[in-house]
Amino acid sequence: MKRSRRFSTALLAAAVLAIALFFAHAARSVPSSATEPGFGDSFWKRWGDGKGELSSYDLTFPRYGELRKGLAITVFVTETFSNSLRVKSDSGKRPKSDEFPVMKLNLVEDFSTGIYDYNLLTSAFVALSPANGRPAGTATKVSFTSQEWCGNVYGQILFDAGSARLTTHSYFDGEADQARELPVPNDALAGDAILLWARSLAAPLLAPGERRETPLLRSIESARLGHRPVEMLKATLTRAASSERATAPAGTFEVERRTVEIAGGPTWTILVETAEPHRIVQWETSDGEKASLVASDRLEYWKMHSEKDLPALSHLGLKPRPPRTP
Repeated sequence: MKRSRRFSTALLAAAVLAIALFFAHAARSVPSSATEPGFGDSFWKRWGDGKGELSSYDLTFPRYGELRKGLAITVFVTETFSNSLRVKSDSGKRPKSDEFPVMKLNLVEDFSTGIYDYNLLTSAFVALSPANGRPAGTATKVSFTSQEWCGNVYGQILFDAGSARLTTHSYFDGEADQARELPVPNDALAGDAILLWARSLAAPLLAPGERRETPLLRSIESARLGHRPVEMLKATLTRAASSERATAPAGTFEVERRTVEIAGGPTWTILVETAEPHRIVQWETSDGEKASLVASDRLEYWKMHSEKDLPALSHLGLKPRPPRTP
């Protein structure tokens, strides 16, 4: 009788262990909550091919009370990040324990104001696995630069558990060099990562027809160009229940509408391709910014720095820059 009881106890323990192992494995394969994106095999089949997705857009940008015509470029690409440095990790230089995967968005916006140019670059890095006390699908770093004939501006935010470290450098009086820490909830959406969120590459995920409020950290671009503080705001996110048709210079697409209504900021309306790879066909803000897709391609662009690579620009609807403005 005692042997039978010991045998039953052993079977029960083995069954409990098997169930625990099953759920532990499942937890590695799916998001930890319904609001987090899943970065599984289907994601890596596309984004792990060693190429970046480049898209060009006709851009309208509001500045100094007028709408300026220009060009926008988006670059979406996965990278291996160094946690200690919060920069791209070169192969073999860092221990594996210091590395985690990210999705990078570089947003380039170029336009003229009168006789001089504005050149803006926003970089947003979303962690593809939990990092620094934050879940997968949340921003781990964002940075912003502005170059124009008056001077330079640079800012970056590093996200930690429940807080973020902000550093800014500016030519303009009253801004200069600043560094501070601010509370940022782990579920907050970074304003600089809105285009990543629209493609379901950043949390929170929304079901079709869903509307949800979320904390949002004002983007560095909005803060710097508007001379306002980087601070926590509230935003309402909406995903349309059904698709619609939209036409851009690149063609006509079946799209899904997503909106971000920012309290104390603009409202974004983003049209996202319903089919893979869910490219952004158009975005528009209530303060006058608008971008429409011209062309898109997947390239190892970081290797294409030779004069012989210039013809590849045509696939993006672009031409080489002239040696000087005519």
